[in-house]
Formats: sequence, C-alpha cells, structure tokens
Amino acid sequence: MKRIFMSACLTGAAICSLAQQKESVRDSFYTLSPVEVRAIRAGENAPFTKSNLSRKAIVASNLGQDIPYLLNQTPSVVVNADAGNGIGYTGIRIRGTDATRINMTINGIPYNDAESQGLFFVNLPDLSSSAGSIQIQRGVGTSSNGAGAFGASMNFSTNEVVKESAIELNNSAGSFNTWKNTLKYNSGLVNGFTTDIRLSRISSDGFIDRASTNLKSFFISTAWMNNKTSVRFNAFTGKEKTYQAWYGIAEADLLAGNRTVNYAGTEKPGSPYTNETDNYTQSHYQLFVNQVISKRLSLHVAGFLTRGKGYYEQYKADEDYSKYNLPYPVNGNDTTFTSDFIRQLWLDNYFYGSVFSLQYKSEKTQITGGGGLTRYDGKHYGKINWASNGLTGLDTWYNLDAFKTDFNLYGKQQTEIGTGVYLFYDLQYRFVKYEINGFRDNPGLLINNDWHFFNPKAGITLKKNNWKTYLSYGLANKEPNRDDFEAGAALQPRPEQLHDIEAGVERTGKKYNWGVTLYYMRYKDQLVLTGRINDVGAYTRSNIPKSYRAGIELQGAANLQSWLNLSGNLTISRNKVLDMEEYIDDYDNGGQKLNRYPSADIAYSPAITGGAMIELFPLKQISFNLISKYVGRQHLDNTSNIARSLDPFFVQDLRLSYTIKAKKIKELNIIGQLNNVFNNAYEPNGYTFSYIYGGQQTTENYYFPMAGINYMFGVNVRL
Repeated sequence: MKRIFMSACLTGAAICSLAQQKESVRDSFYTLSPVEVRAIRAGENAPFTKSNLSRKAIVASNLGQDIPYLLNQTPSVVVNADAGNGIGYTGIRIRGTDATRINMTINGIPYNDAESQGLFFVNLPDLSSSAGSIQIQRGVGTSSNGAGAFGASMNFSTNEVVKESAIELNNSAGSFNTWKNTLKYNSGLVNGFTTDIRLSRISSDGFIDRASTNLKSFFISTAWMNNKTSVRFNAFTGKEKTYQAWYGIAEADLLAGNRTVNYAGTEKPGSPYTNETDNYTQSHYQLFVNQVISKRLSLHVAGFLTRGKGYYEQYKADEDYSKYNLPYPVNGNDTTFTSDFIRQLWLDNYFYGSVFSLQYKSEKTQITGGGGLTRYDGKHYGKINWASNGLTGLDTWYNLDAFKTDFNLYGKQQTEIGTGVYLFYDLQYRFVKYEINGFRDNPGLLINNDWHFFNPKAGITLKKNNWKTYLSYGLANKEPNRDDFEAGAALQPRPEQLHDIEAGVERTGKKYNWGVTLYYMRYKDQLVLTGRINDVGAYTRSNIPKSYRAGIELQGAANLQSWLNLSGNLTISRNKVLDMEEYIDDYDNGGQKLNRYPSADIAYSPAITGGAMIELFPLKQISFNLISKYVGRQHLDNTSNIARSLDPFFVQDLRLSYTIKAKKIKELNIIGQLNNVFNNAYEPNGYTFSYIYGGQQTTENYYFPMAGINYMFGVNVRL
C-alpha cells in the first residue's frame, strides 16, 4: 500500500491566550513557531548541545554548494565532496560520526535512507533555498529528533510563514562551469492562505575530471490557518544526474600531481565511457494538520510519502557471463565465456508513514507525548543494457526486495522545579522489523530481524541572569544497516549502543557570547571496518566491544565594534577504539592475517577541529568575511598508522556582500566568494586497504582531493 497517512500538525506550538484568540489570523499566527521548532527541536532550556542557523545565515553562504558546506562553520563538523567543489555527492561528519549515524528530519519528517541509513544530499537539490532555519544537535539529543538519532541530528524547517509577498531571483556562477538558478515566489498571508513555490537548477563540471553534476528541483508549499487550526501541504522533488567520482585518487597519482584524475569509466577501451553516471529522482509529499485543543493543549500530526527511483550505470570490461546469470553464447563449436557489459543497478522504493505529538504546556511545565510509524518498501534489481559479445538471455540478473517497519513512542517532560532550575526527562520505546530477501552478490542470504529498543534521556538546566549550565545523559540504540547483514550467516552484526553524557556552560551578553561543552560518548558494539571480508569477498563492518569519544567544544562570538564581529569554535577530542582487530588479506598463504591493537584512534575522527570568521562592515551596505577552517589529522582506518591517514589542513575563504534596498526592489544582494584563497592542496576524505603478496605487506591509500583556489559569484534580487 503506497499511500500517505493523511494526517496533520500544528505549525505553531505556542498556545494563544483568550485575548490572543480574538486577534486577527494574520497577527496571532506570527506569535506561533513552525511545528518542528517546538514539538521536534530542543528548546532553549533543554539540556542538550545544539547549534541554530537562521535564515539570514543560510542565505549568506547559499551560492550552490550542498547542505554540508552550509554547516561547515558549526562545531565539530568535517565536510567532503567527491567532485572536489562541494557540489554533487557530498558528505558530513559531526564529532567523527558519519552520516549513517546522523539523524536528519525535514519539518520533523525522517529523511535518512531506511536501509543504508545514510544521507544523500544530492537528492535534495537547493533545499537550502527553502529552509527557514536549521538546528544541529550534537550527541544523542531528544527522542523527537527521530527514531534513529544516534550521535548527532539535523532538523530542517521549511514551514515558516512570511508576512509579505515577494518574488526572488537567485543566480550564481563560478569556477568549473558552475551555475545555480533559483526562482521563488511567496504569496504572503492572504485571508489565512499562504503559498511558496521554488524552481531550481544547479550544474557543474566539477574539479575532478568528468565529475559533472546536473541537478533540478521543484518545491511548493501551501497552507491554510486560523487561530486554532492550520493545514499545510508540501511537495518537492529533486532529480540528479552525476558522473561517478567515488573511486578517489590513488596515492601514487596524487604524489605525482594528478589531483583531478578519475578512474570511473576507464574500463572501456580507448576514451572513458561517457555515461558512467548516477541517476536518481526523489519526490517528497508532506501533510501537516495542527489543532489547538485548549489553552494549554495542542495536537500535531503529519503524514508523508517519499518516492525514490533511479540507477547508476557502469561499463564493466571482460567479465564472465555467469556473473550475470546469463548463458554463454555458442557459435558452432565456439563458446564465449566473457564479454564487456554495460549494466544498471536500480533502486525503486517507497517510504511512508506518520509522526505525531500531543503537547501540554503550563507556566512551568511542558509535556510532550508522541511517536511515529514508518514503512519502507524497496526493490533492488540490475539490468544489462549491452554486451560486446552479445546477449542470449534475460537482461535482468537479480531482482530482490526489502521491507522495514519502524515504530516508536516517546514521552518527555520539562519542569521548572525552582527559579531558573529546569528538570528534563525523555523516555522512548522503538520497535524495528527488517526483512531482506537476498543480496546482489549473495541472493540466498535471507534476513528477518526484530529489535526492541529502550532509549531514556534525562538532564537538568540552571539559568540565572545571562548564564546557563546543563548536564544530561542519554542512551541510544541503533540497528545495523543493509551492508552489515551481507557479512554472512555466521557473522551477523549486533545492534550498536551509545551512552552519552553532555555538560555545558553558556554566557550571553550584548556584545559577547560564549559556550563550553564537555562530552563523553561510550559505545558498545560500535560497527567499524576492520578489513574483514564477508562470505562473498567484500569488506564488511564488524562489532567492536568497546570504544569512546570524549572532548571539549568551545565556541564564542563578539561584537567588538559596530563595524567588526568575530566568531569561532574549537573542538579538542580523544576518539579511541579498544581491543581492535585488523584483518589483512594474505594472498601468499590464503585467508587473512590478524593484528590486534589494545587502543587505537577511531577512523575519520580528528583530535582537533576549528572554525573562525571575521566579519567587517566598512559601510552599512557592505560586509566582508574572512572564513577559516582547520581539521586535524584523520586516520583512514582504526590502527593509528600515520601512513594511512589524511594530513591536517587549514583553509580560508573570502566573502564580499553588497546589499541595496529600494522602493521597486525590496532587496538586491551581490555576493562574491573566493574559496581556498591560498590554493592549499588538501584531502578531507579517503580510504585504505592492505594485503600481503610476495612476502611483503602493501598498503594502498585513495584520496578525494578538493579544489584549489576557486570562486563563486551571485546576484539575488527580491521584488
């Protein structure tokens, strides 16, 4: 059944007084926040570590790069891009936590892929142009973040209401033949109705050879509201076509200065295959209905459907027909065993469900009860489009499906037990049922698992004058992803568990703001790559009994003068895996060699990250920003071997913005940005593997280089 649960949610969670209820629709609504701000996100007094990005901050850096790059200046964040310029396939890590452990919601609706658990921002082209605000919670956070929050969460809101009608034209151009064109229309609030529409296209050749990107998107949101009820419907679609650049660059090529080489498509004899591309369309449908039941009670319900379908295409040289379950072509007495093939690997899926919450709010107490029910129906199949030596059988060599049901209930309460003293607790029950009916390389392996998770959180917040301190504890459990189960019947993975302790101090003032966060994240059975191979010879993650992350996050901002602002953040951390086992392929003797490490650094977890921004206002209409980012050494595996690591890097960008306001033009904004101004050669991502052959151990490292100095230029007009 492929249907939306037709349900609803309150765009404003604040409860109006009787006097407020007598106000006009237009006035009263603006005292309310979108539903996810109050029902989903951590509030001001919640004892959790968070960062909030306003619409203004989003617009300032939105020149075409993907979502991770808009978040790059928030604490403990490291971003990367396959194409080398922040467009196309991009990634993000928070406190070393990868995208499979970062929960993302859009207006409170879960976004993470149900099977891989990853975040594919390339399927959300230009979502930033429709986002009104973004909240990042580091650590476990609250249960309302989503069913699978584990390590960090990102909450996107597009449901803000704009008072006045407007038309916006946003155009950007830059290095590598990069273009961004966005057209937006907002009706304002007219007789209780509002409509937002956006059309976008983004294209780029990429820094890496042939790493082109072609993105198109559409967004529409319409809502009706009065003092007690609101109904909103969102529909948005992203269509992407990207040339594959996910192989990285071998260390030998990198040392030789070949920073743009791309191995994708090179199996084809002669020139590279021109259509070695990823093609995917993802459409989202969201329905919200909100109801104020009484002065203190409100109900929020939302239904959604996410529809995804697409494939990636590859040229594969000299492969056996049997690999594709195809018969060998016979011509007389001659049998052909191998051929060149063009293949497509398809995904065809539906993800649908409902999230809901009931809120009670008095002067000192806020209680929220809620949950969600989601269902994933996915098909995995492969097609053979062409064979150099001909096809004599069916062109589909596998056709497998998977189903996942996710149900959760939570209750949370925040109470002011004394002046400025807030006590918080949060209890969540989660049930997951996951069925996998075979894998491409192991079609006979069937998975059918049920999990029951209990995830409690609790904390306390103290506020006095401009000071805030908090302490919290959270427990989270997370099921393995699809690839983990392909390890084989004898190596089935266990769920991961995380104990998270957060403590912080914040100080706000007219000219100075600063905060300090201490965190300790202890894992049980964390899934990491160990070099171990599964039943079909592929590398698979294994459970590690003990590991932890501990660190301190510092952030601050200062308004030194009317023309000078400073801001920055610094994270110092220790990230360790204990009793680590490393497996290395032994081609001389067969099997794998086992190495043990009592303690080693967790891969992709730098000990130091930091960001800073200097903002100058030489004139009222002009702002000049110097943006800096430092990322310390990252290890490519869990052995602390410096020969398998990414060098630290320090990158600086310059941004110049000029804003004009006039009667006929509400706002004209001209933005110029120079990225990597000192032309540093750096790589924020990579991978490694080792093997023994001829009595020697060989390690091969692959890297994903970023572009040197490059620019973007944008002109935004608001009418």
